[in-house]
Amino acid sequence: MPWTLGSKHGVVLLLIKLLTVGKTKSKYWQAAESDFKERVKRYARLEEVIVKEARQKSHPNTALVKREEAEALLKKTNRDEFVVVLHEEGRQVKSSQLAELVREKTVRGQSRFTFIIGGPLGLAEELLARADLILSLSRLTFTHEMAKTILLEQIYRVFTILNDENYHK
Repeated sequence: MPWTLGSKHGVVLLLIKLLTVGKTKSKYWQAAESDFKERVKRYARLEEVIVKEARQKSHPNTALVKREEAEALLKKTNRDEFVVVLHEEGRQVKSSQLAELVREKTVRGQSRFTFIIGGPLGLAEELLARADLILSLSRLTFTHEMAKTILLEQIYRVFTILNDENYHK
């Protein structure tokens, strides 16, 4: 059942796009991702787009690898999406603050949210420049597989907060 703003506003159909570099290889993290993807789908349409990691052997320069991945990621974004890029230097927020951001954006007509997790070498400046929000999950460092699962859990948590469900408490 999609999250609703209330009877006078009707149903808000949200698209959540998860845009990542590289596939999740660990069966453990694949299972965790799958669980949270199914949970998120109760509230919004979830689209996952995976772009291929740039090869470091063909680009010994880290900046070129990041630029190639950024170009691939940027091709998969649209102008009408609210783009959130995960980055270690990004803004840290509470889950309730992220939920409030989603609520505010949807009330103002935003229905497409894209969350981007870059490759292991980090993100190119072009990608950071496109972001509407640069977000950090923590000051700690996580593997990309862990970060993806944590992000999916937080997206699910946002919807439980918006629906005043017990999960988030």
